[in-house]
Amino acid sequence: MANRTLTMNKIKQILRGHFEGHGSKQLSKLTGVSRNTVKSYLKRFQQTGLSFEEVNQLSDEGLAELILGPPAPVQQSDRLEVLLPLLPGIVKKLRIKGMTRQRLWEEYRQKHPDGFQASQFRKHIRQYVGKQGLTMHFEHLAGDKVFIDYAGKKLYVTDPDTGEHFPVEVFVATLGCTQYTYVEATYTQKKPDFIGSCTRMLEFFGGVPRVIVPDNLRSAVTKGSKYSPVLNETFETFAEHYNTTIIPARPRQPREKSLVEGAVRLVYQRIYVALQGKVFLSLESLNEALVPLVSNYNDYALRGEESRREQFETLERNSLLALPELPYQLMSVKVCTVMKNTHICLGEDKHYYSVPHQYMGKKVKVLFNDDRLEVFYKYHPIAKHKRDKRKHKYTTLRDHLAGNQKYVSDWSYEFFVSEGNKISKEVGKFLSSLMESIPHPEQGYRSCSGILHLARKVGSQRITGACKRASEYGVYTYPMIEQILSKNLDAISFSDEQLEESSQMPKHHNIRGNRYFS
Repeated sequence: MANRTLTMNKIKQILRGHFEGHGSKQLSKLTGVSRNTVKSYLKRFQQTGLSFEEVNQLSDEGLAELILGPPAPVQQSDRLEVLLPLLPGIVKKLRIKGMTRQRLWEEYRQKHPDGFQASQFRKHIRQYVGKQGLTMHFEHLAGDKVFIDYAGKKLYVTDPDTGEHFPVEVFVATLGCTQYTYVEATYTQKKPDFIGSCTRMLEFFGGVPRVIVPDNLRSAVTKGSKYSPVLNETFETFAEHYNTTIIPARPRQPREKSLVEGAVRLVYQRIYVALQGKVFLSLESLNEALVPLVSNYNDYALRGEESRREQFETLERNSLLALPELPYQLMSVKVCTVMKNTHICLGEDKHYYSVPHQYMGKKVKVLFNDDRLEVFYKYHPIAKHKRDKRKHKYTTLRDHLAGNQKYVSDWSYEFFVSEGNKISKEVGKFLSSLMESIPHPEQGYRSCSGILHLARKVGSQRITGACKRASEYGVYTYPMIEQILSKNLDAISFSDEQLEESSQMPKHHNIRGNRYFS
């Protein structure tokens, strides 16, 4: 090819032959370089005035600059300076359906008549797109990252009754350092299945990597972003439980999780092919079939290296963080308003749970699963209960009640008898008889509460006398105590009251007395 620059080896070979006494014609035959080219390089060398020993000590870069001269600076034409700022917008327009490079060039030439022709316009577009496609190799530290994704192709489970085939999702996870891989099938990619797969993945690895890199599925990321993605709250809680960090791959950037993308392709080759023609009547049977296939996949020796399992056991297992004592349990989230009775209602069970009375009327966040229920107000925990699925029942902690609520909640037969005995034995005995004489407990509690209220108003001595007098009457009611106190009957004895009534009885022939009826 004309004007093609010779390699440094060729140039040194020509110079060495020249110092050995070979002519230009002979050197042309020995090196396969034209005679005129040999003469041109020898002429440039003679102009330097250097010996062969001095030339032989030069580096290739120094020799090239000495003989060929310094590289000419790259000059950018005025047309290229105009085109370069336009290329990002031009490439972006190419994503529009139906847009062509020819049409973009025509629009470019209308605005810039002195611009590039179509071939050079396309060439600069190719160069710009090629620069955008640059990739970078990352060294992944042991125990640092795990990449997770779902396979695009689905496996199938067959209904044993109807024979219908149902597609199932395939969850794939691979560690960054050793590419040790975990695979399982789930019915969906929804939050319960996704969190369950992540939990079983960490149990399979026997530890926790410092970073989990998911795709931008809804179960992991609420709002995708190149710079500040918003994580799903449940997945964020999962990460806090395992003391790890979630860093989602950027949207439409599959190269950021290329390891798991490659693992998915290998799963197609090594696992999907092995499952062809097999029928699975349940998800459990499919996952049981996946276990030995995944084990063989991890045991497969890489080219010239150990298998994934051997590298994992050697390099990565001890670098993982320890698993917590208890696995993560998925918590459902609900927002409730605290009612005036200082309880919230969990609609799933129609059961009521108490919260501290200070939060009455506030909106609180409720996290619950099959075992427990937790209540938060502005991210601060305020209540925790064991879940109770009995409908229309109340679970109440005494500490959550206000002062008057605590007083009412303490009402019982023992409570009122104890309060009455604190005043006197007569009062305690009267309250006991009152509650035993009334069929409904709550009605008796209210009457006892009223009598204790009267005791605080009139004092212990008078309420004791009133209860003693009412007991003598054999009438155990709140109105009787109130009447005795209002008429000051507690101040006189029962016998004196009887004598006073008989002395005040007038004599009259119409008054027969009790003997008449005997």
